[in-house]
Amino acid sequence: MDGNVPAPGPRRPRRLFTLPRAVLLVLVLALVAVLSSLPGLIGRTAGTVPAQDGHGPQVRSYFIAADETVWNYAPTGANQLTGKPFDETAAVFTRQGPDRIGSSYIKALYREYTDSSFRTLKPRSAAEEHLGMLGPVIRAAVGDTITVVFKNNLDRPAAVHVHGVFYDKASEGAPYNDGTGAAQKGDDAVPPGGVYTYSYKVPERAGPGPMDGSSVMWMYHSHTDEVGDDYAGLVGPMVITRADAARTDGTPNDVDREFFVQFKVSNENASPYLQRNIQRFAKNPASVKTKDEEFGESNLMHSINGYVYGNLPLEAMTMNKGERVRWYLMGMGTEVDLHTPHWHGNTVTALGMRTDVVSLLPATMVTADMVPDDPGTWLFHCHVNDHITAGMMVRYRVLDPGSPGSGDGNSTHTGHS
Repeated sequence: MDGNVPAPGPRRPRRLFTLPRAVLLVLVLALVAVLSSLPGLIGRTAGTVPAQDGHGPQVRSYFIAADETVWNYAPTGANQLTGKPFDETAAVFTRQGPDRIGSSYIKALYREYTDSSFRTLKPRSAAEEHLGMLGPVIRAAVGDTITVVFKNNLDRPAAVHVHGVFYDKASEGAPYNDGTGAAQKGDDAVPPGGVYTYSYKVPERAGPGPMDGSSVMWMYHSHTDEVGDDYAGLVGPMVITRADAARTDGTPNDVDREFFVQFKVSNENASPYLQRNIQRFAKNPASVKTKDEEFGESNLMHSINGYVYGNLPLEAMTMNKGERVRWYLMGMGTEVDLHTPHWHGNTVTALGMRTDVVSLLPATMVTADMVPDDPGTWLFHCHVNDHITAGMMVRYRVLDPGSPGSGDGNSTHTGHS
């Protein structure tokens, strides 16, 4: 080596990279902001984010009874899709006769009352008129608690069994050999005249998932005699809304109008009221042969919310162009209950896809969002051919408030405020 090269000096310690003070200040402020947001993030995971309008988790109480009533599947006495009297095909299901029940049946339906006295029915609003045979809508936001005070006004045991939310064995509402004792059996079969209070928590897993919108639908039904109770009519909808998207009443704040629609072949032959219906409505009950195939066919009511051949009132299925409309669809029944609801004139998004037809099987639930852009009166029906001929069809209407000739464009059927 060249002897003129100086010997290395003492090793200087490596200094950490230093940032300008202004940049450092920005980073510190950003870190503070992230740390301050952690409670909110944790709250979202736990389902405790308060609703946008400021309400926090609350107890929502419902007073619901199982009531016996008479239901008419075709109350107008005509085919509202054709505007004409029932033809021979429709008459199979609607005509009363010596050995035919007709379109009216004794049913057991869930109905809401104003309080625990169960003396006063809670009136349905215009926005709820489309529910028809369905029970009242039970609503909650994630983080809430639901209580259902249930009274059985029937002459046989009944119950309330819910889907989706969190409950213990004392609120399951289903009798089977589950290893529980008498203290946890009162919910399974509430006796005639009895009252029972069910309690349900609404955790995050009961609310919308990653691919859902701001709310999801569940259902409730009686599970004491699950088949008989279903065909008797004891079914209703439940909606759970994301906490930070819920109005005070639990409705989703990004939706203007909601419709709840059940597609079901209501098999009145399997109803616990069959014999009573024969005695009450057949003109010659002694002539009825319950094993007769044609008699059995006459009691298969291919219904949407308990209506056939367009008898669900059009006024109850009316909306305005441009509104944010959420459809909650549900199926019930048996192996013939493969349904394909189809909207004429407008499209929806369901399961992340754009479509105008969705698929339902028994006890399935689908949420579909629509922003109607095509005014008019439109068909909404199951696309299964046999179900079409049997009357599983209704109409819905889209008004255009700004269009001449549409009046003021306002329907008496109101959505959310």
